[in-house]
Amino acid sequence: MASMVHGLEAEYSGKVKFTYLDADDPSTDVFQRELGFYYQPEFYLLADDGEVIKKLVGYISEDEFRSLFEENLQ
Repeated sequence: MASMVHGLEAEYSGKVKFTYLDADDPSTDVFQRELGFYYQPEFYLLADDGEVIKKLVGYISEDEFRSLFEENLQ
């Protein structure tokens, strides 16, 4: 999935900010608890103010990501 996500990151450059969290890094524990992280992979679509718009767990297709991005970029 990583190559697909990196491809989407390039495609949506300047429109969607991608941030990666290392779930194995203990310094991210507080952030993981705040988001309710429990499974890899997990994806969060956040508003500019940090509010979680959508939480996605497990495999997500490229088309699902595109639809979600386009819906929220309007």
